[in-house]
Amino acid sequence: MSKYDPLFHHLSRSHGAVELAFAEIEAILGFPLPKSARRHAAWWSNSGGTHVQSEAWLAAGYRTEQVDRLSETIRFVPERLDASLRPKGFEEMQQHNFPTAADIDAKREIPEKPARHPAFGALKGMITLLPDVDYTEPADPDWGKVYDD
Repeated sequence: MSKYDPLFHHLSRSHGAVELAFAEIEAILGFPLPKSARRHAAWWSNSGGTHVQSEAWLAAGYRTEQVDRLSETIRFVPERLDASLRPKGFEEMQQHNFPTAADIDAKREIPEKPARHPAFGALKGMITLLPDVDYTEPADPDWGKVYDD
């Protein structure tokens, strides 16, 4: 018996996709979710194994989709795959399909402006390079002596 069995029973009685707020899940479970559920999307992954929380929704025939930690909602969708074919860990995350060389050779319709990877610009505004600073110069003058020897 797992402490996530109430979530299993709730999903087992559901039909179709189910969107729940974290507060609703806590009400179903009868205890607060761990802090990592709000901090890390990986807590909601469909990996199974030693993750008792994911075993609850996987056993009920569901998988997680659209984890929104900002609005604290998650969507459970019915699992259509056999357990042996089910993606594990982060493999279930989807990435944008960029045009391949084969697409270009086949002259398939490609958008005029190529799509950017979702991580493009993720660190924008995090680093400021100051003008008139030589970033190739060693920060410690003694290190320069090491390389000169």
